[in-house]
Amino acid sequence: MSDLVELERVAQRCEACTLAATRTRVVFSSGPSSARLVLIGEAPGAEEDRSGVPFIGRSGVLLMRLLSEVGLEREALYVTNVVKCRPPKNRTPRRAEAAACRPFLEAQLAAVHPRVVVALGATATRWLLGGTAPLGEVRGRARTDVLDGTWVVPTYHPAAALRGGPAVSELLRDDLALAADLLRRAA
Repeated sequence: MSDLVELERVAQRCEACTLAATRTRVVFSSGPSSARLVLIGEAPGAEEDRSGVPFIGRSGVLLMRLLSEVGLEREALYVTNVVKCRPPKNRTPRRAEAAACRPFLEAQLAAVHPRVVVALGATATRWLLGGTAPLGEVRGRARTDVLDGTWVVPTYHPAAALRGGPAVSELLRDDLALAADLLRRAA
């Protein structure tokens, strides 16, 4: 835990990329360091930038509802993003921004050492898996070859589900159910 506390202190002072100039707050994470499941999103949105807590806006409300439907509760999960500062106008983080935050996310994953990681959206999926395959081609299948045996479940970002409607929400829910099942089997 103290490693994560110190890491967050360092992140709060970070000016490694241009996002530091426009952020209100660094949005480091929420959840226990002992979490067995980690959710990784793209970047903080406006609500998260104001509060300093990841996934509390509209996307977060949908995500938490879907997690609850598959038997997972936010209090037991570690939630973070690829980048810790909000990109202007919620644009996709640039490669240099993701690269600047990479050491933070790598250290978070090493400290928490989860059994399952859910990559929410293309940015998080590409951060974990590399490549440029469309998310629709890789979602729905868990992999253990990228994080030393930790299950990685790529899926849609809840913002895509809000835009895409019930069909995308159902796919996201299915992938979260897969993550919940893997977590139960890893017990």
